[in-house]
Amino acid sequence: MTGEMEAAAADSFSAFFKRRRKHAFEGVGKPCANCGTTLEGPYCHACGQNADTHHRSIGHLIWEAIEGMFHLDGRLALTLPALFLKPGGLAKDYMEGRIVRHVPPFRTFLVALLLFIFAAEHAIHSAQHHAEEEAHKRAEALATPRGRAAEAARLRAEAVKDRDASLKEAATDRDATLAEAAVDRDADLKDPDEDKARVLERYQKVATKAPADYQEAVAKAQADYAKTIATADLLAAGKLPEGMGQTPEEKRKAEAEQIRGLSFSGDGEVPSVTVRDNGKVETGATALPPEAQAAIKDARAKGHDPSKALRWSGGWLKESIAKARENPEFYVLVLFTWGHRMAVLLLPIVGLALALVYRNKPKFFIYDHLLVAMNLLSFAFLTNALGLVLPDAAKTWWFGLLVLWTPVNLFQTLRGAYGSSIVGAALKTLIVWWATVFSFSLLLVGLALLALAQI
Repeated sequence: MTGEMEAAAADSFSAFFKRRRKHAFEGVGKPCANCGTTLEGPYCHACGQNADTHHRSIGHLIWEAIEGMFHLDGRLALTLPALFLKPGGLAKDYMEGRIVRHVPPFRTFLVALLLFIFAAEHAIHSAQHHAEEEAHKRAEALATPRGRAAEAARLRAEAVKDRDASLKEAATDRDATLAEAAVDRDADLKDPDEDKARVLERYQKVATKAPADYQEAVAKAQADYAKTIATADLLAAGKLPEGMGQTPEEKRKAEAEQIRGLSFSGDGEVPSVTVRDNGKVETGATALPPEAQAAIKDARAKGHDPSKALRWSGGWLKESIAKARENPEFYVLVLFTWGHRMAVLLLPIVGLALALVYRNKPKFFIYDHLLVAMNLLSFAFLTNALGLVLPDAAKTWWFGLLVLWTPVNLFQTLRGAYGSSIVGAALKTLIVWWATVFSFSLLLVGLALLALAQI
């Protein structure tokens, strides 16, 4: 039996590479296996069933499975170029009933969404894996004197670079502020309707505040520099500051515990975090601004206690965030479990946005707008999926291109499908674009909160 199976598999495998020859249909006059009607050709004229014997090689069966899922026939070669380069013509074909030449729009939408989800999941897992590898390498390096010395040297160089950049930026901001204030002062002094005393007073306030802001920025830059140098000195002395050199698992657990330790009392205090020179992290409480404390007292006087809602929401949220930080893989799994469901909500959102901007054209129905929305979202999902699997060096370039290409694709779609003028299509593109971006942002926030609630 095993020999027969191996022979059959070898025969099917070799048949995969053979040139397929077309044979004349030999079943004319035979009864249809489904309804019994006498066959006159390869398809039954009564029920439409294929009269083929369906004997296939293994390779052919695999190809049929892929083709059945993605419908990779000749229509794909017509649909994809039109989707990317002539989206208006493709949408118009769908709306006017010329559909046999193209892949059905809903099938294209679902496959594009599926590919996007696979690509996003791959990108996130790759980024997490890369970050953990880097963290492990860094922890191993810090475990040796040579590694600690190298890290200390890197921190010192980085501290000098950051300090100099901050000081330069602070000086530039001060000089620009003073120069702008001087220009405004001179212009206002030439205006006879302006009160010269008030003009000089306004200038004096700016001239006094700009140097003070500069000094504050300088003090902050020097403090950050001193803190980094202190950490480098500890490393050079063979000591590890608290939290440095931890494995990714230890770091996640420590961060989760810090999140759980945050206090949301609602009694005029918020948590504060202080990093000492030795790297130790201390948490404490800092008083809320007087305005916030007054608002809380006013709410309590009216019978509302915001501290209860704050404690409840803060407790639920911080515990969920802590769990997500402890087990990011599970959080990502939950995120993608809900992600493809919520992504489908973009379809009616874009369709309704199109219906809103074309409400003065009653010849177009909601069905037509949904067809156009499927094309737009298919383009967005496919192009973003491609960007997510590109090498890191090409990703920035590709997504920068998409920032320009996606609105252009929307503009071409509206021009071709609805026959809008250039000005009208440009205005409608702006409305639909921002409505989609805003809705997508809300969906992302909702998805993140929903995933947190599920872990």
